[in-house]
Amino acid sequence: MEIDRAEQDLVTQCMRREGFRYWPLPVLSVPARKVGAYVVDDVVWARQYGYGRTFDTAAQKANRDHPNVTYVRALPKKQRVRYSRALDGTFTDTITIELPSGGSVRTPRGGCYAQVREQLYGDHATWFRAKKTVTSLTPLYVPRILQDERLTSAVAAWSRCMKAAGRPFQSPDAIRRERESLIRGMTESQALRSESALAVTEAECAQQTSLGKTARALEAEYREEVARDYTEEFTAYRQMRLSALARARNL
Repeated sequence: MEIDRAEQDLVTQCMRREGFRYWPLPVLSVPARKVGAYVVDDVVWARQYGYGRTFDTAAQKANRDHPNVTYVRALPKKQRVRYSRALDGTFTDTITIELPSGGSVRTPRGGCYAQVREQLYGDHATWFRAKKTVTSLTPLYVPRILQDERLTSAVAAWSRCMKAAGRPFQSPDAIRRERESLIRGMTESQALRSESALAVTEAECAQQTSLGKTARALEAEYREEVARDYTEEFTAYRQMRLSALARARNL
């Protein structure tokens, strides 16, 4: 979070030098970072946030009403183009890497974001390659986790617990697939209450059956196996993050 805040502050300064205004984007809070887990197993979090609907709503509002959005929208067309190039660079000059799971991803070499990451991490291109490699490995090991007998047994026990509680779902994924249909026609407050109640039951069953702990342990195990083929990228990722954190704290 400290690195994210420093990045936004530096981008604000960079855009000011380019002749534009820029407002730091909100940094995800610790509770918001829990959204999207395979299974909810924190009862307190579930009671307060459900499945994170309040975070979704806030993100949608920011995408629509954030000062950066309204500011750019009010600029003349040529200025909007200049703003975009100043912030994000252009895709005529990019860093491109091949992903371990297939396909490729690229990012501009120029623009304030690139300059700031160069400043924080020491080398933007190396950082981009390391980060994208390290954070794109899930397709290589998640299918193996889902087929692991330790997980399927825990999911079966969780499902029995949910059924006994009057919530007959076969898996956490089944809840995610049906989530929107379950609250269709409800007001925002009704939807939040309904999802919170379901999430609490999910979390209680996840704790009783150790599904959350099992899923996290298996992810660590399989991720470590896959990571052995990308030792160089993981080392660079860790070292550059530590360096960026030190620089962020000195700003």
